[in-house]
Amino acid sequence: MVFDVGETITRDDRYWAAWADWLSFPRHTLSALVGAVVARGDDNAEALRLIRPGIDIPAEYAAREAAGHGESLDESDLYEDVRPAFTMLRDHGVRIIVAGNQTARAGELLRGIDLPADLITTSEELGVAKPSPDFFRRVLAAAAAEPETTLYVGDHPAHDITPAQAAGLRAAHLRRGPWGHLWAHSAQADVADYRIDSLLDLVGVVSA
Repeated sequence: MVFDVGETITRDDRYWAAWADWLSFPRHTLSALVGAVVARGDDNAEALRLIRPGIDIPAEYAAREAAGHGESLDESDLYEDVRPAFTMLRDHGVRIIVAGNQTARAGELLRGIDLPADLITTSEELGVAKPSPDFFRRVLAAAAAEPETTLYVGDHPAHDITPAQAAGLRAAHLRRGPWGHLWAHSAQADVADYRIDSLLDLVGVVSA
């Protein structure tokens, strides 16, 4: 079983708060802008471009790192159901893979909190990002797993459900976070093999 990261196992609150603080911009306003770009189907990075047209996001990210305000991720960022769900799924013999559109630094931080997972990797480490089918193929190769026996779990129908199925995996749509709720009744979410409101729901899927 493969799990997305942002708004699947971790909250994005601190991620956007850090950007708002770095750009000296109100946190609530940035949150509203993220919601607005999500609602119109754009990449959430467009919210930063609305604040600073032409912003070089990788360069700003590097500047944040150099100034000691880089990426942070710890136990407090995890949703409460992550550890119990992972533990129970492993007790059922399920291999747990974590793989999402994240930086290599995020991968390091996730590995540092000792999740009960068999593999943790990110798009930067894999060299390709969702929704490219190659992302899923490289995850499967890294995990030595077959697509037909693998379930991808994510909140974003267009980035998680449709492309995972196109790569031959099954997919579970998690109604969590802005994407998970806003697009819960979209055609792309409707084609998911499973619809869940908590990672603990997957224990019932496996048991059945």
